[in-house]
Parts: sequence; C-alpha cells; structure tokens
Amino acid sequence: MRQIETKAGKRWRCIRSIEATRQGQAAREAYGRQVSEMNKSEAQSRARLAKPIVV
Repeated sequence: MRQIETKAGKRWRCIRSIEATRQGQAAREAYGRQVSEMNKSEAQSRARLAKPIVV
C-alpha cells in the first residue's frame, strides 16, 4: 500500500492498482474486476461459515 495525494486528500492505494493504472484504463478496470470478484467470493465464504446450523 502507498499513500497517494488526490484532489480529495491523501488516500491509500494498492501498489498493484497503481501499476495497473500506468498500463492504461483497460488494465486498471480488469484488475478492479478481478479484485472485486475475489472480495465477493471471500465474503460469500465467510457468510457460509457464519451461518448457524439448524438441527
């Protein structure tokens, strides 16, 4: 993670996201979709584990 200065102030950004930005908008969007899918999968997995088992 790196702290980046933006118009809205300082923000933390993942280094891989910063590198994808340098490769172009398509690469950055592809990286964003990939990360979103991983986060969604992880959240669904946690939700399944957190569900109480009804007997």
